[in-house]
Parts: sequence; structure tokens; C-alpha cells
Amino acid sequence: MSSDIHMEGLSPHSLIGFRISVLDKGYVRLVDFMGSDLSVVNAARASFAKESKEFGEKDERLLDFLMREEHTSPLRHCFVTFEIKAPLFVARQWWRYIVSSAHTESTPGWSEASRRYITMEPEFYVPDSWRKAPENRKQGSGGVINDEALNTELGQRLQRIIDAGLEAYEFALEAGVAPEQARLFLPAYGMYTVWRWSGSLQSVLHFLSQRLADDAQWEIRQYAGVVLYFVEKLFPITTQAWLKYQMRWSQ
Repeated sequence: MSSDIHMEGLSPHSLIGFRISVLDKGYVRLVDFMGSDLSVVNAARASFAKESKEFGEKDERLLDFLMREEHTSPLRHCFVTFEIKAPLFVARQWWRYIVSSAHTESTPGWSEASRRYITMEPEFYVPDSWRKAPENRKQGSGGVINDEALNTELGQRLQRIIDAGLEAYEFALEAGVAPEQARLFLPAYGMYTVWRWSGSLQSVLHFLSQRLADDAQWEIRQYAGVVLYFVEKLFPITTQAWLKYQMRWSQ
């Protein structure tokens, strides 16, 4: 997080536009947000036609109660929009959670760059190290492979596949093939894509409860950590109360 030192002490609105690098070529950028910790407690108090003008100790206790008892509907009154650049397999994991979660909005905000309409410069994720298959699970990974020669060989093999796909893609474009078909030559899973994700604070925290878990894939955990970093800056007291009880959310 190379931008951390510049973000300390800044107001939430001054963080709009900040971008934090993830993996080798990816990032998470805060595009916009709406609401605050005060918005959450005032949404909770609406049932009693009450409202706080300034956040105080009673509001902090209310937030703790809401997170402890999983009364999360007040979180729907706060929103965040991120721009994300990540390998396609990370994007699809992200999307799979968003559309299958009972805690997300019925119409999730997701707008992704399309290679049907634009010819983006293809970029690919090549891991610095490779991980072992897990011994007792069908998914996930074990520890890092410590064989330097094998790590180098795996990286070289992947790079050769990428280079061959790029050559075929460029040949097809130069031959006049439509970009929407030429992209079929590009190795898909490791190719970077860019999208904007908008969701309520409730949706974002439920996403984090799943993608920060130890059994989530390492790459998506890196992105989830940056999303959490931004959320902590925008909604600090709510996030701390959520972190106190978040293990219950992931069950």
C-alpha cells in the first residue's frame, strides 16, 4: 500500500480518487461514497423518529449493538463505489459472490470494460511464486513451492502461453477480425480487466466477511484487504464494531 502515508489524517472526502496498487499490475481506487457512521445510527433510529446531530457515545453503543445482533439493514443507507483492476479469475470470484449473496442489492452496481467496444492493451498476471495444492481440500492452496527452479519453469511456461495468445490476437486484429472475436485468442483467466463496483455498506461488509477469510484465494484476499482499508477510513466506528463480530457474519 504505497499510498498509505499520503492518506493518513485526510478527511473521507479527500480520499476520493486515491488508488492503491494490488498484485503486479492491479489496483483499487475509491471513486465515490455516500454516508458516514452517523448515517448508520440515524437510519437505525428512524423507527423511533429520532436523529442524532453529532456522533456520540450513545451512537457508538448503538453501533456495537447493531453489529452484535446482526441488525444490518441500517448499513444499506451508506454506499461506496470502487474502480478495480484485477485478473479475470479474481473478477469472476468477486462477481460470483455479489450475485449469489442474500445480503446484496437486487440490482448490484457492476460496470466492466468490454473488449467488444474497445481495444485495450492486454495485461496479464504472472505470479511471483506458485503455491502447492492443498492436502485435505479440493479447493484453495497450500504453502508456497520453495523449489526455485520449478517456480521459474512455471513462470516461463505461463509467459510462453501469454506470448503465443498475444501474437495470435494481434494477427487477427491486423487481418480485420472484429475485436469481440479476436479476444478469443487471449489467455483468459490471468488477463486483467477493469470494472466499477457500487454497493451499500452492508453489501461491502458481507463481501469482506467472505473474501478476508483464511480459506479465500490469496489473490482476492489482497484486494479485500485494500477495500477494508478504504472502508475503515470512511466509516471507522462502524467498521471497528463490525470487525469485533465479523466472524459470525461469515458463518
